[in-house]
Amino acid sequence: MKKIILLSSLLISSFGFSQQELKLNISNALVVRSLDISYEKQLSIENSFGISMLFNLVEQEEDFRYNENIMITPYFRHYFSAALKWNYFGEVFIGINSGKKETVENSNNFNLEYTDAALGIAVGAKYTSKGGLILDIYAGIGRNLFLSDSPILVPRGGLNIGWKF
Repeated sequence: MKKIILLSSLLISSFGFSQQELKLNISNALVVRSLDISYEKQLSIENSFGISMLFNLVEQEEDFRYNENIMITPYFRHYFSAALKWNYFGEVFIGINSGKKETVENSNNFNLEYTDAALGIAVGAKYTSKGGLILDIYAGIGRNLFLSDSPILVPRGGLNIGWKF
């Protein structure tokens, strides 16, 4: 019982004293009309863990859109400096994605539904103001691992705007 109380106290206190961020990928919203929201938790000055959720708002028939209809992306970031305003980072992510892939078979076009997981990397930079405003820009790519019907590559990138609390 003492171990459970101790572990619960450590977990609650770690969330209480850590820096947390909530961000919206503004470039995805404006350019490719998708909703991409991220939550990030600082583990230390150099490391953070986060999760992003992307929801594609564009119809399947459009020419310019992500293949993924939904993508949930847990990620780990390592920051290369302890600078307060600008900081550069490398990221490793796993993108669990679901969507439709257009295929041609016997002169007929049809969409195959898929759900796959991609392993990938990204790099970027983050600006943090004294008031808590966050801007980060990043780009990366992942590769789907399990299905032959899913797209081979999964993009990850954008310009986030958010708030640190």
